Amino acid sequence: MLLLIDTSQEKASIALSRDGKVLFSEENKISKEHASWLHTAIGRILRKADISLRELKAVAVIAGPGSYTGLRVGMAAAKGFCYALNIPLITLNTLEVMAESMRDFAEQKGSLICPMIDARRDEVFTALYSLSIEPSTVNRQPSTPPQEILRPQAMILDKNAFEMPLSKNLIVFFGSGAEKWKQITTSSSAIFEPQPDIIQAFATLATQDFISGKWADLVYSEPIYLKEFFTY
Repeated sequence: MLLLIDTSQEKASIALSRDGKVLFSEENKISKEHASWLHTAIGRILRKADISLRELKAVAVIAGPGSYTGLRVGMAAAKGFCYALNIPLITLNTLEVMAESMRDFAEQKGSLICPMIDARRDEVFTALYSLSIEPSTVNRQPSTPPQEILRPQAMILDKNAFEMPLSKNLIVFFGSGAEKWKQITTSSSAIFEPQPDIIQAFATLATQDFISGKWADLVYSEPIYLKEFFTY
């Protein structure tokens, strides 16, 4: 049983998962209340599942990028539980989890995946992912995580952004920052989709990291800001 914590964006989510499947979850849509909501919400889903904190095997947290304050809230809570319970901490990048949530659509379209998080003005937090290490790979295992083509970064959007990859690939853009790019690009290779719910994708990737022993350093783990002092 894993506890999943995501306070990286305007909508916060927590969940309990087992074997990569979400069993119980709860969300909060008021970003300024993430800190006061988080611990009481965790208590509620533990009661729903009829388990105690000591039955948890690990805590996974989305480490960023995203809201500066939200990331600190989630990381502090996750590390606190792991210290107290002596269990592993798993940290995941927001953009990678978002990419995993778009897997089914991208597979159907044969597209690359580009999540975008609004970082104010003309800037977004973004990255570019493929669902295989090499485009020619035929026998890709379904569990292979999204592969980075463009590393996570804070990007100021202009008409030349993504020019090269769009010239060769379909790309699906989504997330809170995608509307900015939709107003700029004229490429017929750009596809825009609503943001799927990410909690199942979070559970999938967290479970893979737990099984493989890809655990974070409990002392030195920090939020992934990419850009300082971004808050909602």
